[in-house]
Amino acid sequence: MTALGILWYFLIFLLIAGYFVFDGFDLGAGVLYPFLAKTDEEKELVRHSIGPVWDGNEVWLLTAGGALFAAFAPAYATTFSGFYLAIMLVLFGLILRGVSVEYASRDRDWSKLWNACFFVGSLLPALLFGVAVGNIYAGIPMDAAGNYIGIPLLGLVTPFTLLCGLLGLAMFIVAGASWISLKAPLDSELRQRAVKFRFVGQLAAAVLFVLVSVYGHFLIHPVMEPSLVIVRFIFAILFVVALMGSIVYGRNGERDLHAFLAQAVAAVALVFLLATSMFPNLVVASAGSIGPAVTVATAASSDTALGWMTGIACVGVPLVLVYHVFAYRTFRGRLKLGDRYE
Repeated sequence: MTALGILWYFLIFLLIAGYFVFDGFDLGAGVLYPFLAKTDEEKELVRHSIGPVWDGNEVWLLTAGGALFAAFAPAYATTFSGFYLAIMLVLFGLILRGVSVEYASRDRDWSKLWNACFFVGSLLPALLFGVAVGNIYAGIPMDAAGNYIGIPLLGLVTPFTLLCGLLGLAMFIVAGASWISLKAPLDSELRQRAVKFRFVGQLAAAVLFVLVSVYGHFLIHPVMEPSLVIVRFIFAILFVVALMGSIVYGRNGERDLHAFLAQAVAAVALVFLLATSMFPNLVVASAGSIGPAVTVATAASSDTALGWMTGIACVGVPLVLVYHVFAYRTFRGRLKLGDRYE
């Protein structure tokens, strides 16, 4: 297990954390869409709030997938072949969401259909991402070549993975509600509803985090790297503190930006808690597996390839961050009811 292999293990989780933060509020806003937005003007505002940024936010997911393929090809092969149907549903949802955002304000005759597609296209990825994470953490059955040998799709749904899916969904919902409360007019009913959903989602995320932690520790019995126990404890505490901070800021009048940022910190802490809990495993083998787990040592590409990737990342990631700074500064501030996304 080389230093570059370890570096790219955590860099991939950093990319996943970036997607969790940036596209998380997009998906959460879509899940909450039929419950928050009651009028056509409010629906237009929700779409307008994510319209200029949603496609750029997905860069993090594409980059994470590409990095996994280049850095740890066996892990990419195992997950993308074993979770094939689930991944197709996620892609279908992401495509459906993108199409619905673009067409809902242009095709008024089919607006109800596009509104429904926006909700479904957001719900599928928001739920299935967590289910997939629960599987790679708890373990999946693999043959000697690392191929998934369980029941397609249905074999991936267990009480633990469903809890993980619900935790991910709750975090997405809180991010979406935090974003809408940040973008909606300060005195609008839309913001008031978003604030209420944010608080309910935060409580649900806290409860689900406890359930997932207890279930994972006592019933899954994961094999964890002993040297990272303190780091895991720090990330767990950071998640709790950031989530509580988001609740406090959210209940304190106009501090929506602080609540949103605290929620983002909680999302990053949760991702790195997973990373440090799994290390050095990329895909855990379940008890009934013939083959071993896919680890950094067994799946990493050559140091030459990882070195080139590191150089490219040092150029590409800052450029992506510059783009995000420019985009979010351009479209900063609260929107007004009646604004249209074109």
